Amino acid sequence: MATTTASSARAIPRTSGVRARLVNEAELRATLSTFREVSDEDWRRPTACTGWTVRDMLAHTVGQYEELPRPWIAVRRIRRAARTHPDLGPLDGHNEAQVEDRKAVPGRELIGALAHFAPQGLIALRRVPAPVRRRIRPSWLYPEAKALAEDSMDYLGNVVVARDTWMHRVDLSDATGAELVLDGHDREIVDQVVLDLALSWTGPAVEVDLHGPSGGRRLLGIGAPAAILHADAVDFARHLSGRPVRGSLELEGESGPRAALMAARVVF
Repeated sequence: MATTTASSARAIPRTSGVRARLVNEAELRATLSTFREVSDEDWRRPTACTGWTVRDMLAHTVGQYEELPRPWIAVRRIRRAARTHPDLGPLDGHNEAQVEDRKAVPGRELIGALAHFAPQGLIALRRVPAPVRRRIRPSWLYPEAKALAEDSMDYLGNVVVARDTWMHRVDLSDATGAELVLDGHDREIVDQVVLDLALSWTGPAVEVDLHGPSGGRRLLGIGAPAAILHADAVDFARHLSGRPVRGSLELEGESGPRAALMAARVVF
């Protein structure tokens, strides 16, 4: 195949603490704005998160932010989930406990809870000194965190917090038909997804040509690409998270790299 002019995905800079503050705050504003447009009927709609309605997904998001300045709440939920959800891993069981803790709270009230707890959580992240954030391991609470690109609170706060919230905003849009408004901060989130994919990529070189406001052209691996993927950037993120794709992933080139792209996953 012809030589690509796409830049190496590994050259994407990791989101800095200063940049993360802006991205986290922008994503929170976008998420709150989208949830405020939800109708009374929409709260019961199923989402891409198995077993969760729109209301349940928001309850989980509230719990995530609530725990950032109050990690003992996460510990309590993990311990309870080990008893009540022995069939689930620590992370999934903990997430179910977040939903259960607010199972009687109406969706409209959950929006207020998110507006209350999320800014506190983002402030708590900033107050922890960077050297300490780099030393704290999320896997101390959730063994599943060892699958992250970096098992550190620094990576969690700079990358995963916004990524998780963003993906659930995509889920909300998919479930309700709400418009998915994208801007510069969305590109930062998608870039970090592509960077994480590149860091774990062991196959032949592949070009990823992503369309839309948060898209761009990136090269996975080294050398001339053996395959090219054309897709909407949000669709590619859906695919890497294991969610159903709304549009299409168009692949051309050798079958091996194409199969590797279809099997690829990134932790959200």
